[in-house]
Order: sequence, then structure tokens, then C-alpha cells
Amino acid sequence: MKSWNIVSVPDAKSRSCICSLFLTLALICAVYFTGSALMAKDFRAFSGFTMNSTKQNGQCGKCKVPPPREEKQESHVTENVQNNKCQKKCRPLGSEALPEGIISKTSNLEMRPLWGDVEKSPHSVNLLGIAVGIKQKEMVNKIVKKFLEHDFVVMLFHYDGVVDEWNDLEWSNRAIHVSAMNQTKWWFAKRFLHPDIVSEYDYIFLWDEDLGVENFHPEKYISIVREEGLEISQPGLDASKSEVHHHITVRRGRSKVHRRFYRLNRGGRTCDNNSTEPPCVGWVEMMAPVFSKAAWRCAWYMVQNDLIHAWGLDMKLGYCAQGDRTKKVGVVDAEYITHLAVPSLGGNSDVETVIKELDNNSLQGKNLSDSDTLAAPVEKFDNRSLVRRQSYIEMKVFRERWRKAIKQDQCWVDPFQSQEKRKTGT
Repeated sequence: MKSWNIVSVPDAKSRSCICSLFLTLALICAVYFTGSALMAKDFRAFSGFTMNSTKQNGQCGKCKVPPPREEKQESHVTENVQNNKCQKKCRPLGSEALPEGIISKTSNLEMRPLWGDVEKSPHSVNLLGIAVGIKQKEMVNKIVKKFLEHDFVVMLFHYDGVVDEWNDLEWSNRAIHVSAMNQTKWWFAKRFLHPDIVSEYDYIFLWDEDLGVENFHPEKYISIVREEGLEISQPGLDASKSEVHHHITVRRGRSKVHRRFYRLNRGGRTCDNNSTEPPCVGWVEMMAPVFSKAAWRCAWYMVQNDLIHAWGLDMKLGYCAQGDRTKKVGVVDAEYITHLAVPSLGGNSDVETVIKELDNNSLQGKNLSDSDTLAAPVEKFDNRSLVRRQSYIEMKVFRERWRKAIKQDQCWVDPFQSQEKRKTGT
């Protein structure tokens, strides 16, 4: 008889081992899938917590990932992709609870009607901010009219608290008036010209009131600044009619723009073609600076909230020039102004007296920056000496803060120190 091949059946002990193995594998799979779901849920919750509890950059914050919808079970991979997408979105701090499309990140100084359609008019792309007092009304009127002719937004900073007496000027309702007693233009600028408020304006003119503009044309000035690539600038000064604090600001005949000045060593600093630092190059005076949008965003952060005279700032503005300060900071000669140096804050603000003094005296430049004019004779102007003394104190505070900031910020690299080393070959 033909024999059959018989497969041997494992004994009871072998069968028990196989069953245990299958049960173990099943348990591992169950733990894996359950754990994956829990981890995905925890990841979403952790992402939201991190977003709310971590300090964020002033301009950029991660979006808040919404909680999972229990009625819909999305796949593990899809959820992770969505989380990563949301985390990469840049949101202004505090806006995380809003849908992105409703967020309005910036503003402007354009006035709007209370009702009706907005009249179509040329959109203003430049801004003049000027500190004013009623005693300089006539001078300010001449300045403002020139800028309004070229569709500038004009903001007046009333440091004497007088506003209503400007209403008789035909342009008064077109200007924005901000009033605070005995405050400087830098106090106003720090509080009312935040970069996000003025982000729509290509150039910001931050001027004093005691400037003559007979030979100045705003549209031509901006054209030159664009052509020359100047991020920070000022008009040149007519030396024959101005009080000059530094020779670099003096207008040069037959020149469009200059960026440096030259001086032999007379017991002080020598300024020549090898100079890379202010006040020889990369420097403007604080009475009539003009900033590009990008330069002002930087400079605003450097203006100290409590140092209202801004002394010392002039020597550091080059760091906001968006590049090489020897090229991007300059004085425009083709469009120039006069500087009467009326001592308004703390002084008698007598324009006529100042003009007579300028006419009767052949003024010579003192080769000083705004930050170094403490020795000027100011006692005759009421409390002006006290203002000057406070300015000097603030300058020392600013310089000390700068030194301390450099020491504490281990990530910051001075770009101009490297430039100086390349020049000297060290």
C-alpha cells in the first residue's frame, strides 16, 4: 500500500509560543497607532502653547495653530504638513487670533472724510515733520507752502501749545497738528512717526522751523537724492546767511552733492580722502535731516525715548545708511537753505534780532557737530544755557548707552570698524 506524507503537528508547548508571539505583535501595533494619534494631538497643543509663551520678534510671530476638530480625523501626515505651513507664516505680535486677510499692518497720515466718497487726489508719498512755535509763523508759512505745492503730507509739532492761531493760514486744515508744551521735534518724532505709521512715505523731512527756503525746491531735491543714492541727507547751507556749526554742511558752488570735507590737522582731527568716520564723512546736521523710508525705520529705533534733544545721534546715523555711509550719506549743494539758528526752546525766539546778528557778523564755521557745541555763547538767551547743558548731559548718556550696547551684544559686528581695518591694512 502506498504510504502518505504526514505533516507533523507541533506539540502543545509550541502552539502556545506561537500564540504568544501573535498576541505580542498585535499589542505592539495597537500601541503604535494609538501613540501616533496622541502625539499628533499633543504636538498641535504644544505648538499653540509655544507660540503664546515664547517671546517673539517685534515684526514677526508664528501663527497660532487651531485646535483639532474631533468630528474629523485627518491623517497624521496631513496634520503635520498643515502645522509646518502655519508655523512658517509671519504674523505681527498680537495678531495671532485673527485671520491673516483682516490684518492691517501699517497706517498713514492721510485724513479721511466723516461721510461720502473720498475725493480722488494725488497720493502723498513724502512727509514733512516740523517743530513750530507761533513766533516763527511767517517763516514756517513759507516752508510749508513750498512742500504742500508738491503734495507732501505736513505735520506740525507745536512745542508752545498754540494751535488755533494758525487757523487763518489757508493750508492749516490740510496739515496735521500735534501739540505738547516745551517738547523737541525728536520727542514728537519718537511718539508720532513710528515706522509703521510712515511706511507709505518714501522720504521723511524732519526739520527745524528756522530755515530759509528761498533757494530750495522739494521735488528737485528728491530727484537728486534718488539719483545719487542718498539714504540720509540734508540741503547745503548758504554760508553767507547762515550760522554754520560744521564746514561739511556748507554749500559748495558748482557742485550737486558732496559727501566729505577736508581739513588739515590743527591740533584736532584731520579730514582727507582716507577718512571714513564722522564728522569728516557720512554725517549730516540734525536741524534739517532727510531720511529714506528704510533709513528712518532704523533711525527711529536709535532715537532714545527719554533723550529728547538727540545729541550724539548725529555721529551714529551712518549706521542707518543702508550700506556704506561714505556713499549713502551726503549734503545736496544744488538745493540749499539758510539756517538762522533761532533759539526757540528756552530762548527769546526773536527772529529779527537773530537776522540782524547774522547780517552784522561774518560767521565762521566752528567745525563742531551738534553734539559738541556746548561752548557756544548762549547765556544771553534766557534759559537757553540750561537747555544746552541738558543736551550735553543727554549726549554723554547716549554715548555710554552705545558703548554698553556694543559690549552686551555679542552677535553685533561693527561694519565700519571692518572698513577702517581694510583702509589701514590692519
